[in-house]
Amino acid sequence: MKEFIISEAQTEKAVLVGLVTPEQNEQKVKEYLDELAFLADTAGVEAVKRFYQKLEKPNAVTFVGSGKLQEIKEYVVENEIGLVIFDDELSAKQLRNIEKELQVKILDRTNLILDIFARRAQTAHAKTQVELAQYKYMLPRLTRLWTHLERQRGGVGLRGPGETQLETDRRIILDKISRLKRELADIDKQKSVQRKNRGKMVRVALVGYTNVGKSTLMNLLSKSEVFAENKLFATLDTTVRKVIVDNLPFLLSDTVGFIRKLPTELVESFKSTLDEVREADLLVHVVDISHPSFEEQIEVVNRTLAEIDDREKPMIIVFNKVDAFTFVPKEEDDLTPRTRENIPLEELKHTWMNKLADNCLFISAKERTNIDALKALLYERVKQIHITRFPYNDFLYQQYDEE
Repeated sequence: MKEFIISEAQTEKAVLVGLVTPEQNEQKVKEYLDELAFLADTAGVEAVKRFYQKLEKPNAVTFVGSGKLQEIKEYVVENEIGLVIFDDELSAKQLRNIEKELQVKILDRTNLILDIFARRAQTAHAKTQVELAQYKYMLPRLTRLWTHLERQRGGVGLRGPGETQLETDRRIILDKISRLKRELADIDKQKSVQRKNRGKMVRVALVGYTNVGKSTLMNLLSKSEVFAENKLFATLDTTVRKVIVDNLPFLLSDTVGFIRKLPTELVESFKSTLDEVREADLLVHVVDISHPSFEEQIEVVNRTLAEIDDREKPMIIVFNKVDAFTFVPKEEDDLTPRTRENIPLEELKHTWMNKLADNCLFISAKERTNIDALKALLYERVKQIHITRFPYNDFLYQQYDEE
């Protein structure tokens, strides 16, 4: 899948492109381009310039208007930029026309995320899922200026009379998609057996937006060394650990982070990975409260969870990174509406979060702030589920609590 991999020999420079539409105002677009820049950095690319344009909807031919595209071209040529990244998924027609005009490599948000997933995949399971998502993405875009796919099959009788290169490549991709689906089905069967072999222990799953600190929290609770760093999608493979809190054991899983506009191809391919979410008895939704758009991130996660499993599950919301929370007090004569940036944390806790009551906690996994309270809450929730499942063990918990 060389078409998707960004060269690691040297840091590439790129410009980012977004749109201001009735659905997303200028402030939102700036936040989204911040995230796109973070995605680019995760892929080893330096974003050196940002362009955005106000349109009712994306231009069907070139995404942005012809004037804006010319402005981007002039900057790219003058500064010898070799990569332009768009914050939305581009159609085959848009990709073809933009590449023809700019004469540089073009990536859209989906393609960039696929590249990051390809880099991060470690196990055969994750690599197979990413490869399947890449081929699904590539299939409707075969008219793009690719060099044609390498021949991995041939021989007499495999090519019809007058078959074009495009038809051949399409058939090769469809064959590979079918093969990868079969491989994933086999892996899923193995994982299903593994899950059954875990017995009937209570299962708790960490979920949340990417880079909110799930893996760091996993390390704290399970005393393990799950890979964690300040990058998007630091881990793709679901990690499951046995955790014991006050002699009460349960299984804790760290799942792949969600993100705005997560490619449909990836959601479909990673559904087996997210079986840990579907089979969990309790969800711990980790939120980066220091992020200016944390409320939107919560909505993204909730929507994605609904796509994965429409059954309601008990959930604890853990507001992480309280150590990084900042706010700027408003001046007395400032009459503009207050925003998240103007509200101190203690006041924020008494807004809609207050309705969550005992279903939320404020912690810092990095500084280990309030971790004991989180363990105590997990103990109570896991115990309630365990007692429901095994009523005859109720007296054991009563004895323990009395001690």
